Amino acid sequence: MVNRPMMTRFYRTSIAVITAAAIAVSSSVPSFAAERSRGISLLRDAEAEALIADYTRPLLKAAGLGAATVQVKLVDDDTFNAFVADSRHIFVNTGAIIDSTTPNQLIGVLAHEIGHLAANHLAQLRSEIRKMQILTAIALLGGVAAGAAGGGGAAAGAVATGGMQLGQRGLLMYARENETAADQLALKYLAQTGQSAKGMLETFQRFAGQQMFLSAHIDPYVQTHPMAADRITMIDELAHKSKFFDKPDDPALKERHDLVRAKFAAFTRNSQSVLRLYPPSDTSLAADYARAIVAYRFSDPTSALARMDALIKRSPNNPYFWELKGQILLETGKPREALAPLRKAVALAPNAGLIRVLLGQALVGTGDAKLTDEGIATLTKGIGDDPDQPVGYRQLAIAYARKNDIPLADLASAQGSFASGDIDTAKKYAMRAQEGLKAGSPAWLRADDIITYKAPN
Repeated sequence: MVNRPMMTRFYRTSIAVITAAAIAVSSSVPSFAAERSRGISLLRDAEAEALIADYTRPLLKAAGLGAATVQVKLVDDDTFNAFVADSRHIFVNTGAIIDSTTPNQLIGVLAHEIGHLAANHLAQLRSEIRKMQILTAIALLGGVAAGAAGGGGAAAGAVATGGMQLGQRGLLMYARENETAADQLALKYLAQTGQSAKGMLETFQRFAGQQMFLSAHIDPYVQTHPMAADRITMIDELAHKSKFFDKPDDPALKERHDLVRAKFAAFTRNSQSVLRLYPPSDTSLAADYARAIVAYRFSDPTSALARMDALIKRSPNNPYFWELKGQILLETGKPREALAPLRKAVALAPNAGLIRVLLGQALVGTGDAKLTDEGIATLTKGIGDDPDQPVGYRQLAIAYARKNDIPLADLASAQGSFASGDIDTAKKYAMRAQEGLKAGSPAWLRADDIITYKAPN
């Protein structure tokens, strides 16, 4: 089995982030750490990002948040989950997208996370954690005092343990209240934007079915989330009060949702799993899309291209079908043949920086000196529209090197390393670039920004 690397259009990057899962404090581990960092793998995909942007834009407006200041990041994780990590990012697992059978189900999840952002729950939780840490310290000091007063080690331990458990339960109660508040805000935003809460209710009902097998052994006071039955009762009551409860999903949006689900399943799961989801009897656009991607991933580019041509014939104005055809050609060593479909994709989605960078990569990949300047211009525009593309900077460095413009090649390498999180390497390239750049020029200043960058504490 050959698993081709996901390039510009759909690729993975590993980063370390602060996750909202840090609030999950178990009774067996009395920890009051507000944050924990763990490595997660992010995915980039123009089609999915455009769809989710359309989902979140009206919700963010209803919440009084700017769409330009809040980003949704896609996490390469097959479990159904979404979370916030700071005031600017929502993280959505691929599993949540694949397992959301309707747009409304995923929209309900996004509305809940936007509720957390609007209520500033993370900042409040950090403040609450600091208070609990103080309470824990007081409890520990109280235990010492009890021992000094003659109560002995047992008495001291009881006082300290009791204080820690009290602080822990208070923190968990605070987290549960936040979850309930986010549910209520989500329902409010859905109503304000004329959308149904049925999908949100369906999602929680599904989780309730999973939790019922565990509930007999769960203490509801040592959970960060309220018991599912309690949440469903509240959501069900409020959701049915909305005049939009029975409003169906827009058919065009449903088709886009199905295509993204099929894409993510085909790119992240094994071929047998994908074929079970999309058997030969399924002749939908989404099923054909999934089978084309499976052929592409598992060493059958001829079949993949034939399937993409059939998809383009059915939906000629879908930029992402043209994009995938171009990517298949590029990654199978045919960059010149990839130019026409990628140019078509850019024409259909001119604001998609990911697609434009892929076109720039194909232009550079031809090795044709006559196309180098076009490649530089295309890559520069694509990166300008979407700076979070290390591969774009690397291709730009290759193009500048071919023109023997080594200072700008070094600057592009510095920017690529910086975008990848390799700050030390970025600084080295930036210092080398500055040596050949005119002092005070825009390029020199960009290099200087990297050299003088200091990571936040």
